[in-house]
Amino acid sequence: MKLRFVGDPMCSWCYGFGKEMTSIVENMPELDVQIVLGGLAASSKQVLDEAGKQFRLTYWSRVEQMSGAEFNREALVARKNFVYDTEPVCRAVVTARMMQPSADLLKIFRAFQRAFYVDGLDTTDGRVLAEIGAAGLREGGFSVTVEQFFQLWSSDEAIQAAAADFAFTQKLGVSGFPTLFVEWNGKRGRLGSGYMHADDVQRALASLAN
Repeated sequence: MKLRFVGDPMCSWCYGFGKEMTSIVENMPELDVQIVLGGLAASSKQVLDEAGKQFRLTYWSRVEQMSGAEFNREALVARKNFVYDTEPVCRAVVTARMMQPSADLLKIFRAFQRAFYVDGLDTTDGRVLAEIGAAGLREGGFSVTVEQFFQLWSSDEAIQAAAADFAFTQKLGVSGFPTLFVEWNGKRGRLGSGYMHADDVQRALASLAN
């Protein structure tokens, strides 16, 4: 059985769902999990103004209430001339996958989420992303330098690979993140969209397996 998780590290609902997704993976180790990067605001040129900040803070409060996830609101409010472009961080997750296909990609995905939502780091900056990505891979036992990560992240190959994920997301007909798809016994189906509880997802998967 394959579970396909379509999301974006800078999507607040994906961030809130992160703990649930980790619980699913830990409780169902036999599950084949694939992460598809959605490109929530890929290549956006929009500067995050005060209205945009307030819009996101409202969403963050809802996500926090639903999931208990931690948010660094002060870092968001303090940002100046920040372009909310999610392509760089999506490409960073893809870069980690390209460098080490056997790496725990969900753990790395969540490291990028924490960097943005808790640590207040600039996850549109390639050097920042390379630090986080290389550290995540090294934590998984892989020998990767920050420069190696940055060079691959900067490459046309990585840009095209991230674009392929975005195109696949569109092909799947995804209109919101996170979205889960499941494949079993030659069948495919959408399991759900938006914030979900791990127990509900696990019960749904278990019923399909039986």
